[in-house]
Amino acid sequence: MRRECKCHGVSGSCEMRTCWKAMPTFNKVGDILKDKFDGATEVKPLESSQLIPLNPQFKPHTDQDLVYLEASPDFCEPDKKTGSLGTHGRYCNKTSKAIDGCDLMCCGRGYNTRQVKVVERCKCKFQWCCSVRCKTCERLVDEHVCQ
Repeated sequence: MRRECKCHGVSGSCEMRTCWKAMPTFNKVGDILKDKFDGATEVKPLESSQLIPLNPQFKPHTDQDLVYLEASPDFCEPDKKTGSLGTHGRYCNKTSKAIDGCDLMCCGRGYNTRQVKVVERCKCKFQWCCSVRCKTCERLVDEHVCQ
């Protein structure tokens, strides 16, 4: 929560101020959570109900940090227990650095590239009254598939 205020008075002279607590924007909350997720630390509990980092090279967490007790399952390979189908044979985006990118989605196994012919409607024109006429265009597209 953050404090927001509004001034009241003649021409915004701020003779009187009204303040309240306001939630940050949805995007701001999402950015904060993503940063915390990216910096989260795996911990293990001690008998004293204290949590310490699993990796001793990591600094102890604060009350503001995000921690987790179990690592996420490996979604790269099929796993019936978790319901994961793995990423073999999945289409990926060669130029993306995000989760749909071939480097990340293919889990370092690499990917195959093939050219496919795509047939689509193009150069469409509206015909008076009430119809649209299009030509058929073909183009070659690269598809990238995880190995």
